Amino acid sequence: MTQNTPLQSGRPAPAHGRQRVVSAAQLKAMGVPVGRAAERCRDGGPWQQPLPGVFVLHPGPLSGRERLRSALLYAGRPPASGRRAAPARTADPAYGDAVLTGLAALSLHGFAAAPPAVSMARVDVLVPRVRRLRSAGYARLLRTAEPPGPEWVDGLPVAPVARALADAVAGLGDAVTVRRLLTEAVRGGHCEPAVLVGELHRAKVLGRPQVVGAVDSLLAEGRAMAEERLYAMVRAHGLKEPLWNVDLRLPGGPHLGRVDAYWPDEAVAVELDARAPRHSRHDREHEAEWSAYAARREHLERLGVTVVHLSPRKLRDAPGQQAAVVRTALMAAADREPAAYVMILPR
Repeated sequence: MTQNTPLQSGRPAPAHGRQRVVSAAQLKAMGVPVGRAAERCRDGGPWQQPLPGVFVLHPGPLSGRERLRSALLYAGRPPASGRRAAPARTADPAYGDAVLTGLAALSLHGFAAAPPAVSMARVDVLVPRVRRLRSAGYARLLRTAEPPGPEWVDGLPVAPVARALADAVAGLGDAVTVRRLLTEAVRGGHCEPAVLVGELHRAKVLGRPQVVGAVDSLLAEGRAMAEERLYAMVRAHGLKEPLWNVDLRLPGGPHLGRVDAYWPDEAVAVELDARAPRHSRHDREHEAEWSAYAARREHLERLGVTVVHLSPRKLRDAPGQQAAVVRTALMAAADREPAAYVMILPR
C-alpha cells in the first residue's frame, strides 16, 4: 500500500465503497490491519483518527456528514465481548443500535434553527442503557431504556423529530433557541404539539423556564392549526356546514361539554383531540382529566348524540378518510332513535 493509495486489498469493496469514514472492523475486513491504519494517521499522514476505532481516509477537516457517521460508528461498535447487547435495528450493521438525536438529528431533519453538523461542538447519539461505552471527543452518548425506532435520512439512522427535540432541549439553556426549535417543529409540520409535549414530559423538561412559555404558545397554535384543518376538510369534501365551536347543555340541566363542530339535525358532534396534558397517564390529575372526558362522551352518546373523535395528525395526513368517517356518522343518523333535545350555545 502506497502513501497515496487510500485503500488496497484483495477483498471486495464494502457496500459503502465511497465512504471515507470507516471503522477499524471494516478496515480489518478489507485486509488493512489496525497497526497499518494507525501508521497512516501519524502527523502528516493521509488519514486521521477522530474517535477511537474510527478512521477518516483523508487529511483535513471533516464534513458534517463525516462527523455524524464517525460518531455513529464509534457508538455502534460491538462491546469488547464481540457480542452486541441487543440485535441491531439499523440497516447498516456498523451502526448497531446507535441513533442520532438532539441537534444533529434536527439538522438532518432540515431544521433551519439547528446549526449545521460541521459546526456542532458535540454529536448526540442514543445507545441502549446496557452499553458501557463512554462518550469520546465530539461523540456524546446518551443511554436510554426506550430507544426510538430510527428514521433514515441521507443513509443515517435518526431519532424521530419529537424525540430529537426533547433530547436537544434537555441540553439547551437558551430560551430563544428552544422557542425557535419548538415553533419550527409545529409550523413546519414535523410533528403535532401533543406528541411533542409528550416527549418533553418524558424527558422531564416541561417545567424548565425556557420551555414553559414556548409550550403554552405551541398548544395554542396547534389548536388553531387543527381547527383550520377541520374547516378545510368539511368544505373540501362537500360536507354539510355544521355549527362551529359550540357548547351543549340540557335545558335547565348540566353543561354537556364543548364540541368543535355540531350538526343539530343529525345530532353528530366532532371533537378535536388537540390536547397535550402536562402529566403522565399514571398521574392522578391526568387520570381525572381522561375520566371526565370519557364520562362526558358517554353522557352525550346516551342522549343520542354521536361523538366523532378526530386527531390533528389524521386531519393532516388523511383528510379524505376523516371526511368519510364524519359522512358515515351523518348518514347513520336516519337509522337511530331521535336524540334528546339539547341547547346549543355559542362558545
